[in-house]
Amino acid sequence: MKPPNCRIARATTHDLTQILALFDAYRTFFAGSTDGSSYRFLEERLEGEESAIFVAWDGTDAVGFITLYPLWSSWYCRRIWFLSDLYVAESARRRGIGASLVERVIHYAMETNASSVMVELPRREPQLVEFYAKLGFARDQMFELARYGPGGANL
Repeated sequence: MKPPNCRIARATTHDLTQILALFDAYRTFFAGSTDGSSYRFLEERLEGEESAIFVAWDGTDAVGFITLYPLWSSWYCRRIWFLSDLYVAESARRRGIGASLVERVIHYAMETNASSVMVELPRREPQLVEFYAKLGFARDQMFELARYGPGGANL
């Protein structure tokens, strides 16, 4: 259920300046810092339609966002949406905005005939297992995720 006075809409390049501070706060929280590349990164994803970003608006203020990237399933010959990022401004937390963003993504997956939505759950955020479970997400019974790169992370 969407919180009162909250509107969720798909982001366009016109929204970049409003969501930039949220994206930088998200990057700082998870990566420890931001390096000034956020605007261009978001702009490239939106211009190239390489991502679907939904923004929660409280009036004219962007208070949260969620980012999806497309993957494909050879088994099912359908799209899988990878839920990469979910962030709600500290001042807007505990109002159901994060859950509303995830629910919008679930509907978007149905609208786009995706086979599923998958999400990585950071080990340092164990409460997210319960958060996503309440929204219908379940641990994958078939696959574990493995990475290639220094320390198992990035190349």
